[in-house]
Amino acid sequence: MKWISGVAGGLLLALILGSILRTLVVPRGLYSRLVNSWWRVLRRLLRLFARRGGYDAQDRAQTWLAPLMLSGMLATWLGGALLGFGLLLHAISALTWTNSLREAGSSLFTLGFASGDRLHLSVVDFMAAVTGPVVIALQIAYLPTLYAAYNRRELEVTLLQSRAGEPAWGPEILARQWLVDTETALPALYRAWERLASDLGESHSAYPILLTFRSPRPYRSWIVGLLAVMDAAAMQLALAPRSAPPDARLVLRAGFTALRDIARALRLDFDPDPDPDTPIRLTYTEFDAAVAMVVASGFPAERATRQAWPHFHGWRVNYEAIGYELCRRGDAVPALWTGPRDFPTAPVPPRRPADRRPGEDRPELPPATT
Repeated sequence: MKWISGVAGGLLLALILGSILRTLVVPRGLYSRLVNSWWRVLRRLLRLFARRGGYDAQDRAQTWLAPLMLSGMLATWLGGALLGFGLLLHAISALTWTNSLREAGSSLFTLGFASGDRLHLSVVDFMAAVTGPVVIALQIAYLPTLYAAYNRRELEVTLLQSRAGEPAWGPEILARQWLVDTETALPALYRAWERLASDLGESHSAYPILLTFRSPRPYRSWIVGLLAVMDAAAMQLALAPRSAPPDARLVLRAGFTALRDIARALRLDFDPDPDPDTPIRLTYTEFDAAVAMVVASGFPAERATRQAWPHFHGWRVNYEAIGYELCRRGDAVPALWTGPRDFPTAPVPPRRPADRRPGEDRPELPPATT
């Protein structure tokens, strides 16, 4: 039985080391079973606390998902290392199971209270003493990387609020620009989100735990914002191909490339080269209603809705399925055109501020003085 204990301890330590390297060290977007397992377990547990509430209750509960996952990963690594070194010590000594785990814990956490004169155990004790601080140090160094990527993401999501409302919606982006005569700012918006999409594809595939970090405001979401910008670009290209800026094509390409990188890291099934006629979840009726709203705001459509639909469909088929799945997995705000959720909810339209502009015969009031 001793050799079985030694083999089991060695395999367990190898698995722990591989998990740490895949999650914290290798910047390649490798699939992590540990991250995915913790996500499934904790997400289901947190949903139990909000099973009778709507989206607001779900958002409050899922806010704790990211910190609990970080704590659970660290506890799993340290607990696995403790068990692995305990098995090794038991295999090469006459120590009981209890004393083996006690000595492994003493070395792993550098406490030293269970040290002895057994020279042949010193190698294992030294390895355990190195492992504990290194794992904790890697976890600490991991956090600044996560929060730097999180801050870059949320800055653009916050800036989008004034252009797309809360929650964001693609047609609302176009409507607002023509309502307030800021349509010339759309190319800059597309360029900013093209760069952000590339950043998301790199950071969120290399560190999938970033997908569990929610925005500070409940009705904001990075995936909903990205889908909104891509839908706005696709609508503009479909309705007004001659006047649409080239940046619209670039942000679409960067967007669905980033989504596919994330999907590969999560092992989600998707078609890498879908046919333009592949069915999508969004209906023509929904598209027609959105086009009517956008055109009513002053958007200069060059194509009729029926003519524009195949072009919009051909763009959206590249990103809709992955976008809907990420919205579902992340329990994102149920914005328009973002698919169903795992909890009962209705789509939430964007909140548009009331028009407070004075009439032509209404003079501006002077500012109040004290």
